[in-house]
Amino acid sequence: MSIVMSEAALVGLFVATVQFATLVYLAALGELFAERAGVLNLGVEGMMAMGAVSGFMVGLETGSPWAAFAAAIVVGALVGGLHALISVVLGADQVVSGLALTIGGVGLAAYVGRNVGGRIPETQFTDMSIAGLADIRWFGEIFFDQPPVVYLAVGLGLVSWFMLARTRLGLALRAVGESAPTTDAVGHSVMGLRVGAVMVGGAFAGGAGSFLSLYMAPGWVEGMVAGRGWIAVALVIFGAWHPGRLAFGALLFGFTLALQPRLQSFDIGLLGVQVNEISPALLGMMPFLLTVVVLVIISWRYRHRPSPAPADLGIAYRREER
Repeated sequence: MSIVMSEAALVGLFVATVQFATLVYLAALGELFAERAGVLNLGVEGMMAMGAVSGFMVGLETGSPWAAFAAAIVVGALVGGLHALISVVLGADQVVSGLALTIGGVGLAAYVGRNVGGRIPETQFTDMSIAGLADIRWFGEIFFDQPPVVYLAVGLGLVSWFMLARTRLGLALRAVGESAPTTDAVGHSVMGLRVGAVMVGGAFAGGAGSFLSLYMAPGWVEGMVAGRGWIAVALVIFGAWHPGRLAFGALLFGFTLALQPRLQSFDIGLLGVQVNEISPALLGMMPFLLTVVVLVIISWRYRHRPSPAPADLGIAYRREER
């Protein structure tokens, strides 16, 4: 195997790894909240699409990336609220509701953004260097010369870990995912906790979508989320429903997402085959093949021991059924 890669290309690869990791981490962190509360949300892809188009359109109108980011968060939370209404309040099947929201969200985003496709926003997130740290060779450029959403994601991860592990609200949220009847019996509102968690999850997914359209790929193109919402769902399983492990998994998936489009330009020989001569369509399968491999490995790992998944995940709860 021969690998020829310049220093600049390597640094660029790892910079992009952090950015792609941020994208999937935000969406996965939101999914983690929903699943910790016992609600399976397969609508992440649709929520990200709605966040991407709404953030882009608000950015065009206001010229403020933060206003656009906030709007995407609100839209994502509203879509999450719709999923909560259907699956938590009305007790419908969570898988069906999530899939419907993915299909509907992607389709609605395409319709809403049909007249703005191809336009480039005049304002978008820009890199924010941290004085002193950004000057460190390699390390500084990779970690401390990034857009503010990257630092925000790190902060949200730490806050989420503390909230879930060290607060009464976090304890109640984890409890409702393990046993909704028991949580109800001790006086907590199962419906309130689950609806809130799903809306928070939608807000995170919407924010992730706007990061995509306001920085990662500035603009709006139908289908631009491109399955990353599904990667976020798989990432929660990979991270064993823990914010810290989720971050490690996000970096792994982020590396794969960052590497895939660059392989066409790298002079890499593997087993006598030049990687840059492989069809882009085949290379585009890499992140999703990794997703399948990870899920198979995890399923095999937990064949003979308890899964860390919340016990009541995907199970609707009605008080009269206690």
